[in-house]
Amino acid sequence: MSKTIRDAYGDALAKYGSDDRVFVLDADASSSTRSAYFGEKYPARFINTGIAELNMTGIAAGLAACGKIPFVNTFAVFISTISLIAARAFGSYSKLNIKLMGAYGGLSDSYDGASHQSLEDIAVMRSLPNIEVYVASDEYQTDWLVKNAIQRDAPMYIRLSREAMPAVYKEGEKFIPGKAKTVVEGSDVSIIACGLMTGTAVKAAVGLKERGINAEVIDMFCVKPIDRETIINSAKKTNAVVTAEEHSVIGGLGGAVAEVLTSSGVACVQEFIGVKDHHGESGAYDELLDKYCLNVSSIEAACVRAIDRKR
Repeated sequence: MSKTIRDAYGDALAKYGSDDRVFVLDADASSSTRSAYFGEKYPARFINTGIAELNMTGIAAGLAACGKIPFVNTFAVFISTISLIAARAFGSYSKLNIKLMGAYGGLSDSYDGASHQSLEDIAVMRSLPNIEVYVASDEYQTDWLVKNAIQRDAPMYIRLSREAMPAVYKEGEKFIPGKAKTVVEGSDVSIIACGLMTGTAVKAAVGLKERGINAEVIDMFCVKPIDRETIINSAKKTNAVVTAEEHSVIGGLGGAVAEVLTSSGVACVQEFIGVKDHHGESGAYDELLDKYCLNVSSIEAACVRAIDRKR
């Protein structure tokens, strides 16, 4: 059984946190975000600010200005709302090396409902100049995202999850910031996904293969800077693109891919898998994913529609 993403994140913080420049801040949710794993091992560099997300991000800015590498931890919905003014002023505008860690992304904080679910965070954070945006697709990539955040001198937003995700990669997989990973090669339709939906897309590709459809699956784990070359080359090959994300269809990965295609003059069909312009609700995670059509059958159906449209 795969680790939950939050456990993979906590383990990675503790593993790579020996660098004395790393500081971890949390808004009184460290048992949920798993930043507590770092706090137990390196208490002198762990700061619980209390429920004060905006102040926490301001403190992180001060640490970054002194050459430290601060990891700011709270739920994704609060990073992209309460912390936003500080993220904009100190991360985006001042280019300070702040790592904004969005826990419980998408619908994964399922039973807490709309107030704690984040379906707009990617749209918000990718609109900020100079901030890189990443979305974890499995536990092994989560490990790399933490290591990369420490090594890379850039403000960034990293969207995590509460739950486990299907393993897409193996331990030790190499990634490059700004470069997507083609997980499955195909020629009939391109599925460009991120986060939980990457593993879901891989399962959909298996089902489509049984129906004689060769789907290409691309993990766009780095939404900003986005890998234009991979998107354009795949779209030219298949002439049909399906984007899949655990996020609103407005302004997220689907919008980013559409921007690339239209600005590059690539004429192809595009279908969007995501939440259709409304908030989430309370319920079991699997049931919410099914209700909002974030599942294998929905991706398969969108691929069939895209292929039919291009004909």
